[in-house]
Amino acid sequence: MKKIVLTGGGTAGHVTPNIALLPRLKELGYEIHYIGSYDGMERKLIEQCRIPYYGIASGKLRRYFDWKNFSDPFKVLKGYGQARRLLKKLKPDVVFSKGGFVSVPVVLAAKHRKIPAIIHESDITPGLANKLAIPNACKVCCNFPETLKYLPKEKAVLTGSPIRRELLSGDKSRGRTYCGFEAEKPVILVIGGSTGSQFINELVRSILPDLLKTYQLIHICGKGNLDDSLKNTKDYAQFEYVNKELRDIFALADLVISRAGANAICELLALHKPNLLIPLSAAASRGDQILNARSFEQQGFSMVIEEESLSNVVLLNAIQELYQNRSKYMDAMSKSKQMNSVETVVQLIEEAARQKR
Repeated sequence: MKKIVLTGGGTAGHVTPNIALLPRLKELGYEIHYIGSYDGMERKLIEQCRIPYYGIASGKLRRYFDWKNFSDPFKVLKGYGQARRLLKKLKPDVVFSKGGFVSVPVVLAAKHRKIPAIIHESDITPGLANKLAIPNACKVCCNFPETLKYLPKEKAVLTGSPIRRELLSGDKSRGRTYCGFEAEKPVILVIGGSTGSQFINELVRSILPDLLKTYQLIHICGKGNLDDSLKNTKDYAQFEYVNKELRDIFALADLVISRAGANAICELLALHKPNLLIPLSAAASRGDQILNARSFEQQGFSMVIEEESLSNVVLLNAIQELYQNRSKYMDAMSKSKQMNSVETVVQLIEEAARQKR
């Protein structure tokens, strides 16, 4: 039987594309294992899929000063040793990495064991973890044409982001029942990423009375970010995190307000959902979300407003404009040549596995 080890973790964006590959890999007869961090969010998500999960030590490599910079390299070395032992035991034909710092020791260990490793880079410019892993990979997949210039030409493949099949089969009526909504008013979905966004949460809640005059609002606000004072507010449904019901919530939503993580916006594209992107600011990140958002804006898929330009009035006006022009964005997305990402990535996996055997 063919064997594959998947790896990646830290945020849902480093896990959900791996989950999207599972049905196809199972159809092709792969025995699948997953290597992640001891207690990262990826563990729960993968174990729910009934995939054998192995935790290893994981240290973050930072570009800024932090006292943990002195201890985390030792965690990386420990993780590398653990990954080497696991790969020796599991004997996979190929490793597929979605990124995050836990994936670095796994890709390095795969190189040591002469196991081909394929990496997927979501953002326009590679993050530090993938920069460290790329020299040890046989292929590097990416989402944006702009990314190709940052990758070794002989390794780079434009694949797009694998999208979970179930997201494409949502049911609007189930979503309405789940949220306790009525049919008359349009629905806005607000989602700030897998861990939520305090900035977006506070801004949306500050204009909630005005929004609810016209819209119903689904707010996925992140763990620990529920507002108990809004618990019984009519036409407002808030959740820390949504898993299997997400497909039905997407089906119900007329508009989406979102951060601009690459996997999240690729899902919006696949679903043809008119969206307002509020990328994480450059002050709080390496600026990758800003680049992602501007790429989608230029292609006509998204409206984009950066944090520094937002206010209550600006957000209200933007939502109104987006709703009025929603057909324009849907038309642009429907004309995009969305690649069959799952099949493209799986083909690369199959080719690498054959070479190993």
